[in-house]
Amino acid sequence: MIRKVTEQDAEAIVGIYNYYVEKTIITFETETVSTAEMRQRIAAISSDYPYHVYEIDGRVAGYCHAAQWKKRSAYHRTAESTVYVDPGLRNRGIGRSLMTQQIELLRQMDIHAVVACISIPNPESIRLHESLGFEKVSHFREVGWKLDIWVDVGDWELLL
Repeated sequence: MIRKVTEQDAEAIVGIYNYYVEKTIITFETETVSTAEMRQRIAAISSDYPYHVYEIDGRVAGYCHAAQWKKRSAYHRTAESTVYVDPGLRNRGIGRSLMTQQIELLRQMDIHAVVACISIPNPESIRLHESLGFEKVSHFREVGWKLDIWVDVGDWELLL
């Protein structure tokens, strides 16, 4: 079941997100996020953009949100998408379901372009985004240092 996020989901979201912070190059954050900080992020993002969780048997299995891509006003019809799935529940269609709904909601908001910034390598995320119609539009080499390696980043774009 997909539903709108609430601030009560912060603890479950932190549990998913902090795994990626601590163990992967998928996010460039290097310090874990507290539940209080995540509540603030949820409130700020969900006030303007779609933010949803995927529940299985009452447990948050993944989440997805959009946000303003850049702060300059001319970017107001471009959004950045974010999707994370519980690491034990990947490859079950959760991310696809969340992203499919988010794309439709962004269309309804008259968003013109959706950008996904993906750390490379991340074949699962690349495969998901490309299967939804995103196309790679940039590749930055060695722009992040995490887990003792240089990490590339690419941008994938979907024009709505």
